[in-house]
Amino acid sequence: MIHKLMLRGQSLLYMALFSLFLVPLMTKATEQDPTLAWEKILAGAMVLDVRTPEEFAEGHLANAVNIPFEQVTQEFINRGIPKDTPVVLYCRSGRRSGIAIADLVATGYTQTFNGGAYQSLIEAQKITAK
Repeated sequence: MIHKLMLRGQSLLYMALFSLFLVPLMTKATEQDPTLAWEKILAGAMVLDVRTPEEFAEGHLANAVNIPFEQVTQEFINRGIPKDTPVVLYCRSGRRSGIAIADLVATGYTQTFNGGAYQSLIEAQKITAK
């Protein structure tokens, strides 16, 4: 009985920690500002396209690396990408890049930014270039 109470207490503690720390980080991960994304890219951030290889082949930002969103965290670990590397992620709408960022943040990556939609970034690039 005491063991069950301890497990329940641990579960409540984990839920509280998740609510206090991870949810705000995940909310922040969904912020999308193409102009700010370009500032980060021009300052040297890694550009990561998290769409499928087929979508990537149809068009992508210059110097973008393609890693589908479900594989991002494992690929970052496999490639030894430091956890403080500035990274701008994007996809078709910003949803998949937001998911990938939440996974990266949960793993300890600290300099991630959701660039949002590929098309929005293309349009913002034209404005930034002027």
